[in-house]
Amino acid sequence: MQRHEPLGGAEFAPETTYLNSASSGLLPRRSAAAVRAALDESASHGTMGRDYFAAAHASRAAFARLVDVPAERVALGSSVAVRSALIAASLPAGAEVLAPEGDFSSLVNPLGTHPGIKLRTVPLEALADEVRPGTALVAFSAVQSLDGRIADLAAVREAARTHGARTFVDATQAAGWLPLRALDFDYLVAGAFKWLLCPRGTTFMAFGGERGDRTDGPGWPAALHAGWVAGEDLAASNYGLITPATTARRFDEPHAYLSYVGAEQSLSLIEELGVPAIHAHDTALAAYYRERLTDRGLSPRPAPGSAIVSTPGLTDAEDRLAAAGVKISVRGGLLRAAFHLYNSTDDVDRLLSLLD
Repeated sequence: MQRHEPLGGAEFAPETTYLNSASSGLLPRRSAAAVRAALDESASHGTMGRDYFAAAHASRAAFARLVDVPAERVALGSSVAVRSALIAASLPAGAEVLAPEGDFSSLVNPLGTHPGIKLRTVPLEALADEVRPGTALVAFSAVQSLDGRIADLAAVREAARTHGARTFVDATQAAGWLPLRALDFDYLVAGAFKWLLCPRGTTFMAFGGERGDRTDGPGWPAALHAGWVAGEDLAASNYGLITPATTARRFDEPHAYLSYVGAEQSLSLIEELGVPAIHAHDTALAAYYRERLTDRGLSPRPAPGSAIVSTPGLTDAEDRLAAAGVKISVRGGLLRAAFHLYNSTDDVDRLLSLLD
Protein backbone atom coordinates (compact mmCIF):
# COMPACT_ATOMS: atom_id res chain seq x y z
CA MET A 1 0.00 0.00 0.00
CA GLN A 2 1.06 3.58 -0.61
CA ARG A 3 2.29 5.23 2.57
CA HIS A 4 0.22 8.19 3.74
CA GLU A 5 1.64 11.13 5.65
CA PRO A 6 -0.55 13.52 7.66
CA LEU A 7 -2.30 16.37 5.90
CA GLY A 8 -2.23 19.87 7.34
CA GLY A 9 1.51 20.25 7.78
CA ALA A 10 2.52 22.25 10.86
CA GLU A 11 -1.10 22.70 11.98
CA PHE A 12 -0.84 19.53 14.07
CA ALA A 13 1.82 18.07 16.34
CA PRO A 14 -0.09 15.95 18.86
CA GLU A 15 1.73 14.33 21.75
CA THR A 16 -0.57 11.34 21.36
CA THR A 17 -1.36 8.90 18.58
CA TYR A 18 -4.79 10.41 18.08
CA LEU A 19 -7.35 8.03 16.57
CA ASN A 20 -10.47 9.43 18.23
CA SER A 21 -11.96 11.98 15.81
CA ALA A 22 -15.33 10.23 16.07
CA SER A 23 -15.43 11.56 19.66
CA SER A 24 -13.80 14.95 19.04
CA GLY A 25 -11.29 16.35 16.61
CA LEU A 26 -7.90 17.94 17.21
CA LEU A 27 -7.86 21.73 17.19
CA PRO A 28 -5.52 23.14 14.51
CA ARG A 29 -2.80 25.48 15.72
CA ARG A 30 -4.35 28.40 13.82
CA SER A 31 -7.62 27.85 15.65
CA ALA A 32 -5.99 27.59 19.06
CA ALA A 33 -4.04 30.80 18.40
CA ALA A 34 -7.20 32.66 17.37
CA VAL A 35 -9.05 31.51 20.50
CA ARG A 36 -6.16 32.54 22.74
CA ALA A 37 -6.07 35.98 21.16
CA ALA A 38 -9.83 36.39 21.53
CA LEU A 39 -9.65 35.22 25.13
CA ASP A 40 -6.98 37.81 25.93
CA GLU A 41 -9.04 40.45 24.15
CA SER A 42 -12.12 39.59 26.19
CA ALA A 43 -10.34 40.72 29.36
CA SER A 44 -10.61 44.29 28.08
CA HIS A 45 -13.47 44.19 25.59
CA GLY A 46 -15.96 41.76 27.12
CA THR A 47 -16.89 38.15 26.44
CA MET A 48 -18.52 39.05 23.10
CA GLY A 49 -15.24 40.43 21.79
CA ARG A 50 -14.77 43.48 19.61
CA ASP A 51 -17.09 42.02 16.95
CA TYR A 52 -19.46 39.32 18.16
CA PHE A 53 -20.71 38.42 14.67
CA ALA A 54 -17.66 38.52 12.37
CA ALA A 55 -16.29 35.02 13.07
CA ALA A 56 -19.80 33.56 13.18
CA HIS A 57 -20.64 35.09 9.80
CA ALA A 58 -17.42 33.73 8.27
CA SER A 59 -18.04 30.29 9.79
CA ARG A 60 -21.58 30.18 8.43
CA ALA A 61 -20.32 31.00 4.93
CA ALA A 62 -17.52 28.43 5.13
CA PHE A 63 -19.83 25.62 6.25
CA ALA A 64 -22.28 26.56 3.49
CA ARG A 65 -19.53 26.17 0.91
CA LEU A 66 -18.49 22.80 2.34
CA VAL A 67 -21.99 21.34 2.00
CA ASP A 68 -22.86 23.21 -1.21
CA VAL A 69 -25.76 25.33 0.02
CA PRO A 70 -26.33 29.11 0.05
CA ALA A 71 -25.19 30.73 3.32
CA GLU A 72 -28.70 32.17 3.69
CA ARG A 73 -29.89 28.63 4.43
CA VAL A 74 -27.47 27.96 7.31
CA ALA A 75 -28.27 28.53 11.00
CA LEU A 76 -25.78 28.60 13.87
CA GLY A 77 -26.17 26.85 17.19
CA SER A 78 -24.51 24.80 19.89
CA SER A 79 -26.23 21.40 19.91
CA VAL A 80 -27.67 18.78 17.57
CA ALA A 81 -30.33 17.96 20.17
CA VAL A 82 -31.69 21.53 20.10
CA ARG A 83 -32.04 21.31 16.31
CA SER A 84 -33.73 17.93 16.54
CA ALA A 85 -36.20 19.35 19.06
CA LEU A 86 -36.95 22.23 16.67
CA ILE A 87 -37.80 19.80 13.87
CA ALA A 88 -39.83 17.64 16.24
CA ALA A 89 -41.92 20.65 17.22
CA SER A 90 -42.60 21.45 13.56
CA LEU A 91 -44.33 18.12 12.90
CA PRO A 92 -48.09 17.64 13.15
CA ALA A 93 -49.62 15.61 15.95
CA GLY A 94 -49.51 11.90 15.19
CA ALA A 95 -46.65 12.24 12.70
CA GLU A 96 -44.56 9.15 12.07
CA VAL A 97 -40.79 9.59 12.18
CA LEU A 98 -38.65 6.81 10.75
CA ALA A 99 -35.10 6.34 12.09
CA PRO A 100 -32.41 3.66 12.16
CA GLU A 101 -32.14 1.40 15.17
CA GLY A 102 -29.50 2.57 17.61
CA ASP A 103 -28.84 5.93 15.98
CA PHE A 104 -27.22 8.65 18.07
CA SER A 105 -29.32 9.87 20.98
CA SER A 106 -28.94 13.60 20.27
CA LEU A 107 -30.75 13.04 17.00
CA VAL A 108 -33.47 10.56 17.92
CA ASN A 109 -34.26 11.31 21.58
CA PRO A 110 -35.85 14.76 21.00
CA LEU A 111 -37.96 13.18 18.27
CA GLY A 112 -38.93 10.09 20.23
CA THR A 113 -39.88 11.98 23.38
CA HIS A 114 -41.88 14.76 21.72
CA PRO A 115 -45.59 14.42 22.51
CA GLY A 116 -47.60 13.19 19.56
CA ILE A 117 -44.72 11.87 17.47
CA LYS A 118 -44.62 8.18 16.65
CA LEU A 119 -40.99 7.11 16.30
CA ARG A 120 -40.48 3.90 14.33
CA THR A 121 -36.99 2.37 14.14
CA VAL A 122 -35.71 -0.15 11.62
CA PRO A 123 -32.30 -1.55 10.67
CA LEU A 124 -30.18 1.01 8.83
CA GLU A 125 -29.95 -1.20 5.76
CA ALA A 126 -33.76 -1.31 5.51
CA LEU A 127 -34.31 2.42 5.98
CA ALA A 128 -35.16 3.28 2.37
CA ASP A 129 -37.46 0.27 1.98
CA GLU A 130 -39.35 1.12 5.17
CA VAL A 131 -40.44 4.63 4.11
CA ARG A 132 -44.19 4.49 3.57
CA PRO A 133 -47.03 6.88 2.67
CA GLY A 134 -47.70 7.71 6.32
CA THR A 135 -44.08 8.64 7.08
CA ALA A 136 -43.68 12.37 7.76
CA LEU A 137 -39.93 12.47 8.38
CA VAL A 138 -36.91 10.21 7.93
CA ALA A 139 -34.23 11.13 10.48
CA PHE A 140 -30.85 9.42 10.27
CA SER A 141 -27.12 9.88 10.60
CA ALA A 142 -25.16 9.97 7.37
CA VAL A 143 -22.50 7.91 9.17
CA GLN A 144 -23.26 5.83 12.24
CA SER A 145 -21.31 6.84 15.33
CA LEU A 146 -21.09 3.33 16.74
CA ASP A 147 -19.54 1.48 13.84
CA GLY A 148 -19.04 3.87 10.91
CA ARG A 149 -21.69 2.45 8.59
CA ILE A 150 -22.62 4.91 5.84
CA ALA A 151 -26.30 5.34 5.03
CA ASP A 152 -27.48 4.93 1.46
CA LEU A 153 -28.15 8.65 1.14
CA ALA A 154 -29.45 8.53 -2.42
CA ALA A 155 -31.83 5.63 -1.78
CA VAL A 156 -33.31 7.19 1.35
CA ARG A 157 -33.70 10.54 -0.38
CA GLU A 158 -35.56 9.02 -3.32
CA ALA A 159 -37.78 6.87 -1.11
CA ALA A 160 -38.72 9.91 0.97
CA ARG A 161 -39.54 11.94 -2.12
CA THR A 162 -41.68 9.13 -3.48
CA HIS A 163 -43.81 9.04 -0.33
CA GLY A 164 -43.83 12.77 0.45
CA ALA A 165 -41.65 12.49 3.57
CA ARG A 166 -39.06 15.03 4.63
CA THR A 167 -35.45 14.09 5.37
CA PHE A 168 -33.37 15.12 8.38
CA VAL A 169 -29.69 14.12 8.15
CA ASP A 170 -27.23 14.26 11.03
CA ALA A 171 -23.84 14.82 9.41
CA THR A 172 -21.86 15.07 12.65
CA GLN A 173 -19.85 11.94 11.83
CA ALA A 174 -19.58 12.81 8.13
CA ALA A 175 -19.05 16.53 7.51
CA GLY A 176 -15.36 17.17 7.06
CA TRP A 177 -14.43 13.89 5.35
CA LEU A 178 -17.45 12.61 3.43
CA PRO A 179 -18.62 14.72 0.46
CA LEU A 180 -22.17 15.94 1.12
CA ARG A 181 -24.72 18.14 -0.63
CA ALA A 182 -27.18 19.68 1.80
CA LEU A 183 -29.64 20.70 -0.91
CA ASP A 184 -30.44 17.02 -1.42
CA PHE A 185 -32.16 16.90 1.98
CA ASP A 186 -34.68 19.00 3.84
CA TYR A 187 -32.58 19.45 6.96
CA LEU A 188 -28.91 18.73 7.61
CA VAL A 189 -27.30 19.26 11.01
CA ALA A 190 -23.67 18.84 12.04
CA GLY A 191 -21.95 19.08 15.38
CA ALA A 192 -18.68 20.58 14.18
CA PHE A 193 -16.37 19.58 17.03
CA LYS A 194 -15.49 16.22 15.50
CA TRP A 195 -14.34 15.92 11.87
CA LEU A 196 -14.65 19.67 11.20
CA LEU A 197 -12.10 20.30 13.98
CA CYS A 198 -14.05 23.17 15.56
CA PRO A 199 -14.27 23.88 19.29
CA ARG A 200 -17.11 22.29 21.22
CA GLY A 201 -20.24 24.43 21.12
CA THR A 202 -20.22 24.84 17.33
CA THR A 203 -23.17 23.37 15.41
CA PHE A 204 -24.53 24.18 11.96
CA MET A 205 -27.92 23.44 10.45
CA ALA A 206 -28.61 23.72 6.73
CA PHE A 207 -32.10 23.95 5.25
CA GLY A 208 -32.13 22.30 1.85
CA GLY A 209 -34.85 20.76 -0.26
CA GLU A 210 -37.04 22.79 -2.59
CA ARG A 211 -38.22 25.36 -0.05
CA GLY A 212 -36.60 28.38 -1.72
CA ASP A 213 -34.06 30.71 -0.19
CA ARG A 214 -36.43 32.75 2.00
CA THR A 215 -38.38 31.71 5.06
CA ASP A 216 -41.68 32.67 3.46
CA GLY A 217 -41.17 29.78 1.03
CA PRO A 218 -42.68 26.31 1.54
CA GLY A 219 -41.54 24.02 4.31
CA TRP A 220 -39.81 26.40 6.70
CA PRO A 221 -40.54 25.53 10.35
CA ALA A 222 -41.56 28.16 12.88
CA ALA A 223 -38.69 29.98 14.60
CA LEU A 224 -39.72 28.71 18.01
CA HIS A 225 -36.60 29.71 19.93
CA ALA A 226 -35.88 33.00 18.14
CA GLY A 227 -34.07 35.46 20.39
CA TRP A 228 -32.45 38.77 19.60
CA VAL A 229 -29.72 37.25 17.37
CA ALA A 230 -32.46 35.88 15.11
CA GLY A 231 -33.96 39.29 14.38
CA GLU A 232 -34.00 40.82 10.93
CA ASP A 233 -32.76 44.12 12.37
CA LEU A 234 -30.33 43.26 15.16
CA ALA A 235 -30.26 46.83 16.43
CA ALA A 236 -34.03 46.70 17.01
CA SER A 237 -34.27 43.15 18.34
CA ASN A 238 -33.25 43.49 21.97
CA TYR A 239 -36.65 44.15 23.52
CA GLY A 240 -40.17 42.88 23.01
CA LEU A 241 -41.39 40.87 20.06
CA ILE A 242 -38.96 40.75 17.15
CA THR A 243 -39.31 40.39 13.41
CA PRO A 244 -37.31 37.22 12.61
CA ALA A 245 -34.73 37.32 9.84
CA THR A 246 -35.92 36.35 6.38
CA THR A 247 -33.07 33.84 6.10
CA ALA A 248 -32.10 30.80 8.17
CA ARG A 249 -30.50 33.21 10.61
CA ARG A 250 -33.97 33.28 12.23
CA PHE A 251 -33.02 29.87 13.63
CA ASP A 252 -29.71 31.03 15.15
CA GLU A 253 -28.99 30.47 18.81
CA PRO A 254 -26.88 33.09 20.58
CA HIS A 255 -23.54 31.59 19.64
CA ALA A 256 -20.57 30.82 21.86
CA TYR A 257 -18.21 33.58 20.72
CA LEU A 258 -14.89 31.83 21.41
CA SER A 259 -16.09 28.60 19.79
CA TYR A 260 -16.90 30.37 16.54
CA VAL A 261 -13.62 32.29 16.58
CA GLY A 262 -11.93 28.90 16.48
CA ALA A 263 -14.45 27.50 14.00
CA GLU A 264 -13.64 30.16 11.43
CA GLN A 265 -10.00 29.05 11.39
CA SER A 266 -10.73 25.32 11.48
CA LEU A 267 -13.12 25.51 8.56
CA SER A 268 -10.58 27.51 6.59
CA LEU A 269 -8.16 24.59 6.93
CA ILE A 270 -10.78 22.05 5.80
CA GLU A 271 -11.49 24.25 2.77
CA GLU A 272 -7.80 24.62 1.91
CA LEU A 273 -7.21 20.88 1.98
CA GLY A 274 -10.53 20.04 0.33
CA VAL A 275 -13.02 17.39 1.41
CA PRO A 276 -12.23 15.11 -1.59
CA ALA A 277 -8.54 14.96 -0.60
CA ILE A 278 -9.41 14.40 3.06
CA HIS A 279 -11.89 11.69 2.08
CA ALA A 280 -9.27 9.85 0.02
CA HIS A 281 -6.71 10.11 2.83
CA ASP A 282 -9.02 9.03 5.66
CA THR A 283 -10.60 6.11 3.85
CA ALA A 284 -7.24 4.80 2.62
CA LEU A 285 -5.96 4.61 6.20
CA ALA A 286 -9.17 2.94 7.38
CA ALA A 287 -8.99 0.38 4.56
CA TYR A 288 -5.35 -0.38 5.42
CA TYR A 289 -6.30 -0.93 9.08
CA ARG A 290 -9.23 -3.19 8.15
CA GLU A 291 -7.02 -5.32 5.92
CA ARG A 292 -4.39 -5.75 8.63
CA LEU A 293 -7.01 -6.65 11.22
CA THR A 294 -8.43 -9.28 8.87
CA ASP A 295 -4.94 -10.67 8.35
CA ARG A 296 -4.80 -11.16 12.13
CA GLY A 297 -8.07 -13.10 12.17
CA LEU A 298 -10.13 -10.21 13.52
CA SER A 299 -13.46 -9.13 12.02
CA PRO A 300 -14.22 -5.41 12.05
CA ARG A 301 -17.87 -4.46 11.68
CA PRO A 302 -18.70 -4.06 7.98
CA ALA A 303 -18.66 -0.37 7.04
CA PRO A 304 -17.47 -0.11 3.43
CA GLY A 305 -15.85 3.18 2.53
CA SER A 306 -15.93 4.57 6.06
CA ALA A 307 -13.22 6.43 7.98
CA ILE A 308 -14.44 4.72 11.17
CA VAL A 309 -13.47 1.12 11.97
CA SER A 310 -15.10 -0.63 14.94
CA THR A 311 -13.94 -4.08 16.00
CA PRO A 312 -15.29 -6.55 18.58
CA GLY A 313 -13.02 -8.54 20.85
CA LEU A 314 -10.50 -5.77 21.50
CA THR A 315 -12.04 -3.72 24.28
CA ASP A 316 -9.60 -5.13 26.84
CA ALA A 317 -6.84 -3.28 24.97
CA GLU A 318 -8.23 0.17 25.80
CA ASP A 319 -6.24 0.73 29.00
CA ARG A 320 -3.03 -0.59 27.44
CA LEU A 321 -3.45 1.70 24.45
CA ALA A 322 -4.16 4.70 26.67
CA ALA A 323 -1.01 4.00 28.70
CA ALA A 324 0.95 3.99 25.43
CA GLY A 325 -0.45 7.38 24.44
CA VAL A 326 -2.98 6.10 21.90
CA LYS A 327 -6.28 8.00 22.05
CA ILE A 328 -9.09 5.72 20.91
CA SER A 329 -12.58 4.86 22.16
CA VAL A 330 -14.74 1.90 23.08
CA ARG A 331 -18.41 2.08 22.14
CA GLY A 332 -20.96 -0.71 22.51
CA GLY A 333 -18.32 -3.40 23.05
CA LEU A 334 -16.34 -2.28 20.00
CA LEU A 335 -12.90 -0.74 19.80
CA ARG A 336 -13.54 2.27 17.56
CA ALA A 337 -10.71 3.82 15.57
CA ALA A 338 -11.34 6.97 13.54
CA PHE A 339 -8.81 8.09 10.93
CA HIS A 340 -8.56 11.73 9.93
CA LEU A 341 -6.32 14.17 8.10
CA TYR A 342 -3.67 14.37 10.86
CA ASN A 343 -3.17 10.58 10.88
CA SER A 344 -0.61 8.58 8.94
CA THR A 345 0.21 5.00 8.00
CA ASP A 346 2.69 5.06 10.89
CA ASP A 347 -0.20 5.70 13.28
CA VAL A 348 -2.01 2.63 11.96
CA ASP A 349 1.11 0.50 12.24
CA ARG A 350 1.67 1.65 15.82
CA LEU A 351 -1.89 0.78 16.77
CA LEU A 352 -1.57 -2.64 15.20
CA SER A 353 1.72 -3.35 16.95
CA LEU A 354 0.17 -2.50 20.32
CA LEU A 355 -2.84 -4.71 19.57
CA ASP A 356 -0.49 -7.56 18.74
